[in-house]
Amino acid sequence: MKAAILGTGSWATGLARVLNDNGVEVLMYGVDDREIDDINIRHCNYKYFKNVKLEKNIRATKNLADVIDGASYIIITVPTQFVRSVLEQVKPLLKTKVTIINAAKGFDMNTNMRISDTIRSVFTNSEINPVVSLIGPSHAEEVVIRMLTAVCAVSLDEKTAQDVQKLFSNDYLRVYTLTDEIGAEYGAAYKNVIAVASGILKGLGYGDNSRAALITRGLVEMTRYGMLKGGKAETFFGLTGVGDLIVTCSSEHSRNFQAGKEIGLSDNASDFMAGNQKTVEGIRTCKVIHDDILKNYPEFEAPITNCVYEVLYENGKPSEKVKELMNRTLKSESIKG
Repeated sequence: MKAAILGTGSWATGLARVLNDNGVEVLMYGVDDREIDDINIRHCNYKYFKNVKLEKNIRATKNLADVIDGASYIIITVPTQFVRSVLEQVKPLLKTKVTIINAAKGFDMNTNMRISDTIRSVFTNSEINPVVSLIGPSHAEEVVIRMLTAVCAVSLDEKTAQDVQKLFSNDYLRVYTLTDEIGAEYGAAYKNVIAVASGILKGLGYGDNSRAALITRGLVEMTRYGMLKGGKAETFFGLTGVGDLIVTCSSEHSRNFQAGKEIGLSDNASDFMAGNQKTVEGIRTCKVIHDDILKNYPEFEAPITNCVYEVLYENGKPSEKVKELMNRTLKSESIKG
């Protein structure tokens, strides 16, 4: 059995090791010669993991045709803005029906679609099995060193989800199945916005009480929005909701948290936005959600997202936005309020 992994970044490397441990042949597709040479020659990926030695049969190449040839599974780990263009290159290379597994969290850069919808817009039902997303609270830095982790295989088709569940599960990675694709994917994306806010609080010098309040009210906000889009409330209290929210809002491994922290330390986003070259999905996701609410749900309240948007895109001062949140109209605690 062979799995093709699109990407040579941290998550690609972590999942490659999981599959290799499970006896699956893996070949990674990348565009960075240094990362490819690290993987093939030095058996590491030093850019992301300073002290991790990889198995010799984990390999990478720039030849996409070689990666796709003979693969039963194609795993997407590239940043969301590149997903469509890479899949359009994959399409003519398919010779047999495959299962495409999305491990990216966010929205299509050009259409604002969920990534599962993007995949289905590129491929026909005769080319691919039902799409599966592998998402949940999982930092590559911990998965790659085999720390205990639990995620979800999410698909509209439960049997395909169960297949992917078996593909990845082992004694350090436990995979659950879930069929609420809408709820899971909106939760996995929205939590990045809350993580940026959490980092901002950290950078401003606020403590555990502050972030606990933010995470809790952030959960309410993303649950209400996800339900508005068609997701189920219970999904947001599982791994792809509160689980992913906790880890992304609390960990130094999180790029979204780190971005927010840097913004909070300077009490403005202008310098960060001008100089940032890393993929921070929460920045793009914040704009997608903000614009969607403004256009389609003008009565919907998303105070945290609005404040993050104003900081990122309207030069709002983070310390002032915190005060605005704390001085909103008082109300009872409810998923509706």
